[in-house]
Amino acid sequence: MSSAHDPYEKTFPALPPHNGRTFATTWWGHAWLRSLEDGALDGEQVRQGRRYARTGAVGAVSVRPGGLTAVVRDPDGTAHRTDVLVQEFTGAEWDRLLDLAVSESGHIAALLDREVPPELAEDAAAAGVDLLPGIGELDPRCDCGEWDHCPHTAALCYRMARLLDQDPFLLLLLRGRPERDLLIQLEDRSAGTEPEPEAPPGIAGVPAAEVFAARALPRPLPAPPRLPSAPGQPPTLDTEAQPEGLDVDAVEFLAQAAASEAYRLLARALAADGVEQAPPVPPTAAEDAVRLTAEARHFRLRYRLAAASGRDGPAMDLAVRAWGFGGAPGLAALEDDWSPDRAALARARSALAAAWPDEDAPELRRVRARWTAPGARHQLRLGRDGRWWPLRREGVRWSLAGPAAPDPASALARLEAESDASDGPA
Repeated sequence: MSSAHDPYEKTFPALPPHNGRTFATTWWGHAWLRSLEDGALDGEQVRQGRRYARTGAVGAVSVRPGGLTAVVRDPDGTAHRTDVLVQEFTGAEWDRLLDLAVSESGHIAALLDREVPPELAEDAAAAGVDLLPGIGELDPRCDCGEWDHCPHTAALCYRMARLLDQDPFLLLLLRGRPERDLLIQLEDRSAGTEPEPEAPPGIAGVPAAEVFAARALPRPLPAPPRLPSAPGQPPTLDTEAQPEGLDVDAVEFLAQAAASEAYRLLARALAADGVEQAPPVPPTAAEDAVRLTAEARHFRLRYRLAAASGRDGPAMDLAVRAWGFGGAPGLAALEDDWSPDRAALARARSALAAAWPDEDAPELRRVRARWTAPGARHQLRLGRDGRWWPLRREGVRWSLAGPAAPDPASALARLEAESDASDGPA
């Protein structure tokens, strides 16, 4: 083993038994496991390796360019030296990948946040650089004598999926370069892609000393205001002289809702503490009608908002509940009926495959982005952001049953727990 300061090798200690249902929660972790599960010739060996990984049979894992190594123990305690090899990138492949990474500012930001943008992986694959290993690319080596994937190499791959979830730079280390070198190269390329500012033609620059001599320094900005204890109260319109045709209750409600929204935006800006934030996405008219209905107390106002948005009373009640669970994305999960593209559908299938062991996987029937359980009482819906929403049938309508979950197993578990609680003791 190399020293802990060797950038070309990282060693991770063994973990206790894994009781969770999934070994990967990110799309790149699922892609790593798909390469194992689709490329192995013997599915039973892979399933046995998954059980090994759950019981904590994998020892310390060493990750280096071109492969990873660990000692994996059988149930009887027999230790096996286990390796999984991965093809390193050539210099030309690294050049293409780094050029793609700096071509979009969001790619570098995502990598620094320990995320792999799907667009970067797709663009790299189109350029002939497969960032993620394909089927059959994980090359197993084990002293147990198996020439294909055995339980020991499969267990090591499942353990690696958990590590990749936490640090996708390990995938790039396997491909040949450590994180420190990559960050330096990305910084150099980013600096090289920024054009030098050009002075407008025919206009000479002014020395800074002359500018400061000509005018006083600007005054510092005042301190930001303190957040009030509560939203402001608009003036009341309940007077003797009321304009004809004016719905006083509706106007007062809208004024109070605007004050509450302004208070929320001010709190958000002050919490940023000077850090520039992207402006919030304004809601659509249909979304805003649901938001306002969630705040309205008077039945008449709620009825008018429902009618204005084209919903009947029960549909608006379901929409308000969805808004409470997840805002605009929750409402979209309830009312949108979209069809995932091939990339989103592939990631969804990977999440479903990794969510349950084969023997425990439920039978779910898919229609577009909706997966319905047998009996049509429970349903999972995939949001456009990759999260999974739990829904249950209430009469002839579907109702959101809780906030989004990062994986389908967690979403379905929430539905099953609610069903058990509502059924009560036998």
